[in-house]
Amino acid sequence: MSGAYPVLHVGFTGSRGPARPARPRARRFRGIPASVPEARRFVAELLTGCPARETLVTCVSELSTNAITHTASGRGGAFTVEVGLPRDGVARIAVTDEGGPSFPVIGSLDPMGADLMAEGGRGLALVAACTSRWGYTEAGPGFTVWAEACWPVSVPSPGAHAVREPFHLPELPPDRFFPGSPDDDWPAGPAA
Repeated sequence: MSGAYPVLHVGFTGSRGPARPARPRARRFRGIPASVPEARRFVAELLTGCPARETLVTCVSELSTNAITHTASGRGGAFTVEVGLPRDGVARIAVTDEGGPSFPVIGSLDPMGADLMAEGGRGLALVAACTSRWGYTEAGPGFTVWAEACWPVSVPSPGAHAVREPFHLPELPPDRFFPGSPDDDWPAGPAA
């Protein structure tokens, strides 16, 4: 049995519309280790064809594991993963947990300042190192930890055609989203 709650259809089909930010896609997962690969697949399917896909799949793995390991999400709870495109050339993932005893804190990637044999403690440092921006905001009893990855986009000269179509998330009816998903603006948090 899968670690995920009922599946939200996520296939990328592309679109030919204005380059307006798409409403983030969200899916809730049970707070068990089997949900981490499900969260990775969810992000990978939504970001098929996106230049930032592999980076954000790695990040969602780290953030989902943190939610299960360090918060109430992993003690009988759940966590939510959101994927969005706030603007052309930027993709964002966010993981919302159910709260824990501490704030998200970056560990050390410095081999001289870390226990190299430690099993954990470097997940947020990895997220910070491989993304353009990351941060967190309070979300009820827990936190939403987000990360953005950017890629170059072409800027057509006046009167010229765009060389390629911008990457878009697929359009889904509004009732397919979890309540409380932001429309266009995601909460700003500290940048790494």
